[in-house]
Amino acid sequence: MRRNEDTPATLDLFADDAPPLSSTEQIGPCSFVLHGFALPLIDRLLPALESILQRAPFRHMVTPGGYTMSVGLSSCGQFGWTTDRSGYQYTPTDPQTGQPWPEMPLAMRELAQAAADAAGFADFNPDACLINRYIPGAKMSLHQDKDEHSYQWPVVSVSLGIAAVFLFGGHSRSDKSQRIPLFHGDVVVWGGEDRLRFHGVMPIKQAVHPLLGEQRINFTFRKAR
Repeated sequence: MRRNEDTPATLDLFADDAPPLSSTEQIGPCSFVLHGFALPLIDRLLPALESILQRAPFRHMVTPGGYTMSVGLSSCGQFGWTTDRSGYQYTPTDPQTGQPWPEMPLAMRELAQAAADAAGFADFNPDACLINRYIPGAKMSLHQDKDEHSYQWPVVSVSLGIAAVFLFGGHSRSDKSQRIPLFHGDVVVWGGEDRLRFHGVMPIKQAVHPLLGEQRINFTFRKAR
């Protein structure tokens, strides 16, 4: 079932309305939710995440407007995404440590490539993975992913932990957004004509996940350069 902008924000994300695992939901001409797609790799993804965070812990960055983000951020891969009062950018080193960002683990790269391929985007080779940590109350305002050098490649977004409502809008901030429930293991892929759609995450509801506790972890794979 495709969910649209009329899906209520108060949806019970832990009831029986979760879509079947391994199903695909099309949310735009070139955009898909691959439900449960990451679940077969969970046993490899969680240790990989832990090893990354030992070298590049979560931090709450400051936007150019001076606002501290409610979402904790880290990165892995050849480039990491950063923000401060000077602007948004990709950097080859972690500004907090001065060291290169941790290498992207093979399990994460394989997942991103397989999801992109399943959505019709062959030969995706991400060089950046943003890792976001949402705790209850954290959110992500509507925005476009446009700091990359080219928009040829899709964005692949992986949800782990407690559920979220993903906002998927149009090419203008004022366009009405779909509200799409995302559960542990779901992967969203968007590209092509949908690549610059506005998107975000509604405030996370209080919940506990059996593996990850009171948090949602989001991997966002991109081709930055």
